[in-house]
Amino acid sequence: MKEQRIILKTPRLTFVMWDEGDAILVQQLHTTMATTRYLPGNVPWSLQKAEERLRGWFEEQARDGTTKYKLLAEDGSFVGRAGISKFNEQFELGYSLREEVWGQGLATEAASVLADWFFERELASGFIAFTHPENIASQRVLRKIGMRERAPILIDGVLDTAFELTADMRPAKL
Repeated sequence: MKEQRIILKTPRLTFVMWDEGDAILVQQLHTTMATTRYLPGNVPWSLQKAEERLRGWFEEQARDGTTKYKLLAEDGSFVGRAGISKFNEQFELGYSLREEVWGQGLATEAASVLADWFFERELASGFIAFTHPENIASQRVLRKIGMRERAPILIDGVLDTAFELTADMRPAKL
């Protein structure tokens, strides 16, 4: 098995950079209506779309030093993607998990450690996130990590709920 460069690690998740052949994992992540219903386009991803996104993540990592990373569970299995990348000249937090791991707190765990990592690296004074207005579960995650709602943002014809987090807004660590 190829050695993977660990970007971040939590008790239950490991963030690693993608491998060239990972487009099939990305496609499998976004192959159901449940995992794509809140994404732009609202349709399962083709392999071509997954390959395009993967190329984009490699480009973002090279350019900005951050992107959406591959998420692995403790046993090494693929459970999703999460990271911070540029969106309209602002850094943006994003994540997507396989449906079978929903409800286990992994999105909150991933988002929280990414926020800490972002501010420790001093990539910028803050970042944004946005969700489809009906994606209440994701909005809960963003609020749990201290993000505050701001003016909605129009993305692909949908007025998404938008959030922001700055270093001075971060809740104190216990």
